[in-house]
Amino acid sequence: MKIPHRLAALAVALALTAASGAGAASAATPRFAIDGDRFVLDGKPHLIRSGEMHYPRIARAFWRERLRQARAMGLNTVTTYVFWNLHEPEPGRFDFSGNLDIAAFIRTAKEEGLDVIVRPGPYICTELDFGGFPAWLLRTPGLRVRSMDPRYLAAGERYLRRVHQELAPLLSSRGGPILMMQIENEYGSYGRDRDYMRTAKRQMIDAGFDLPLFTSDGAGPQYFEGGPLPDVAATINFDGDVADAEEAFAALREFRPHGPRMVGEYWAGWFDHWGERHHTTPPQRAASTVDWFLARGISFNLYMFHGGTSFGWMAGANYNRDAPYQPDTTSYDYDAPVDEAGRLTPKYRALRETIARHLPAGETLPAPVETATPTVAVPRFELRESVALFDALPALSAPVRAQLPRNMEALEQNYGFVLYRATVPDGARGKLAVDEVRDYANVFVDAAAAGTLDRRFGERELAVDLKPGARLDLLVENMGRINFGTRLDEERKGITRSVRVGGKEVLDWTHYPLPLSDLGRLRFERAAAARPGPAFWRGEFRLGGAPGNTFLDTRGWGKGHAWVNGHHLGRYWKIGPQQTLFVPAPWLRAGRNEVIVLDVEGGAATRSLQGLADPVYDTAPGALEPRKR
Repeated sequence: MKIPHRLAALAVALALTAASGAGAASAATPRFAIDGDRFVLDGKPHLIRSGEMHYPRIARAFWRERLRQARAMGLNTVTTYVFWNLHEPEPGRFDFSGNLDIAAFIRTAKEEGLDVIVRPGPYICTELDFGGFPAWLLRTPGLRVRSMDPRYLAAGERYLRRVHQELAPLLSSRGGPILMMQIENEYGSYGRDRDYMRTAKRQMIDAGFDLPLFTSDGAGPQYFEGGPLPDVAATINFDGDVADAEEAFAALREFRPHGPRMVGEYWAGWFDHWGERHHTTPPQRAASTVDWFLARGISFNLYMFHGGTSFGWMAGANYNRDAPYQPDTTSYDYDAPVDEAGRLTPKYRALRETIARHLPAGETLPAPVETATPTVAVPRFELRESVALFDALPALSAPVRAQLPRNMEALEQNYGFVLYRATVPDGARGKLAVDEVRDYANVFVDAAAAGTLDRRFGERELAVDLKPGARLDLLVENMGRINFGTRLDEERKGITRSVRVGGKEVLDWTHYPLPLSDLGRLRFERAAAARPGPAFWRGEFRLGGAPGNTFLDTRGWGKGHAWVNGHHLGRYWKIGPQQTLFVPAPWLRAGRNEVIVLDVEGGAATRSLQGLADPVYDTAPGALEPRKR
């Protein structure tokens, strides 16, 4: 989705190709087309007023309400990515059910008077693990994504054809609400392989997507060189104010004087990394920039209209010149017009007022749609039962033995943790060196905590005096694969190469894969004493009447993950900025609600949690400073 550093404004040159799918004849008259410099809908000039929201980041029960909120703000279109990694979790095994039923999401949009723009990737970025690629691609040594590698192209072609099976009746070429679809995603920020981009287009057409196509890139020669295609509409991506918009469209006009003008992504907010500050942007800046678009007949897509939540293991990561690794938070609130809990913000109201001033004659806006689901506080409750992670290994994992440490993908595992266990060999003594940890390791010697290694700081050594015969455990967490930039192919997780003690390599490892996809076999007991190491904790709270949303307050805990009634909320970490986890009301029930927390830092004999009516953002002092060792 985003270019992680905000340099020059990026404007997604909407590379729409009226014939981009000029393959098979349509069963109905196409609703949507590109005519010179204009979009045309149902035979009339059309200006797209779009907002982005992603069906997997929103509890399905809330889809209709969020779409009504979009319509009431003045949008006529919604845009969504398609999440390959969620739809094909293992090769050839597809899932379009429940919260992944994209066709149902699009049909609901149509019922609410909205058209849809679909961005199927295969690469989508969007602060999502591996940019939306399924992790199993990394099990093939040497495979290169976003390239002419035939293994990658074959997997991507199978995925696109399967997506077409879901969406074919909904395409505008068949009279449906999907106006157009995007080829790849911001490829100009990644590469310059024109053969690859032409192949990406051909795969879309061959899959059956016979509607206008477009590309989306930053605004500037460095992005235009690799991303846009000559016969496809180009859109541009950027943030900022009116001056940034003017600069972005000047760059697009110089590159491509003709064609429809559209902002494929206007970043009306921003996302957060663990340990960094929480981002907000002024409502009036977004409103004045959208006013500028509308006054000039420029179509736009607000990224995001509603961000939602990167539940479970969804969150990705970035990197830059100064930071080798920047993991994204679970919350994807994005400081969007509609917040994570579905509440209208001042930004929503400012944008609605702006759009209302530019409505075509005869068009009026529906009344604002406040969420029907309250966000409520839950009184503090204790988690009195627990089980140590080391004791739970037989219930959670089947051990895998190998001479050298294997990465997560070699263990055919996509997400979660791996516990690496070995004995310090004879003749080895001194500090620990791990090459390298992906992404965070808790180190234990004879079951006692010895320290941590954090990829954010490039940490590979731990000053601990290890002795021969000691049991060495490294609990390594995959905190999200990098989703933007040229390092995608390198994002294997766990321990990627070797472990040494005092310069001597440690061999003969036992691996315990911990995807944590099923916690039903855990056997909890009342905690009689403090548990010093990683442990699962279980408790419950009760609700009377219809549940509301809540924010689970994780302050006082260390680092880990939380589940409510079997739903994996995602990661928490005391360093912030996110200090609460969003719990959608549809995942709660009247009466008893079960909470399970895995905390890797250990703690007191009992722990407690509460639910808050509002999120808490607070970054711990020194969160971006490496620890002294």
